[in-house]
Amino acid sequence: MVVIKTSSAAETGMLGEKLGSLLGVGALICLYGGLGAGKTCFAQGVARGLGIEDTVTSPTFTLINEYYDRSRLPFFHMDVYRLDSIAEMEDLGYEEYFYDGGVTLVEWAEKIGELLPEDRLDISIDRTAGEGEDLRQITLLPRGEKFQLLIKELMAVVCPGD
Repeated sequence: MVVIKTSSAAETGMLGEKLGSLLGVGALICLYGGLGAGKTCFAQGVARGLGIEDTVTSPTFTLINEYYDRSRLPFFHMDVYRLDSIAEMEDLGYEEYFYDGGVTLVEWAEKIGELLPEDRLDISIDRTAGEGEDLRQITLLPRGEKFQLLIKELMAVVCPGD
């Protein structure tokens, strides 16, 4: 587990961008955090890191936004906040997104916990209590060897020389 603090929305997005630049085929990123924590800001950074040029918005009402523009990989951005049941996620055909060759990022992943594969990167974004409004604590928890290696790569980029 790695904990990183950011002090602005731009820093949170930049961390996402650095992560996105390292992601490969089949990466599953699961975001956790309350309303206004910065999940969509982080997701926008991941998209930039993948080379997405389109405007990335939270798919709160559509549940899934798909981006295929000139990026290195397809990007599937899910927001499952409004799901009422696991069956709704199954109806969406989530397996295609999780296992078919792109990068999938899920906001509110706790709502579909029982469907999540073991190999994934869990990221919790929390406002830092008692400090400035823009301060965030971002906890990265790699699940599986592929994501443990990814976090080592990310830390070499974020904190070179440490």
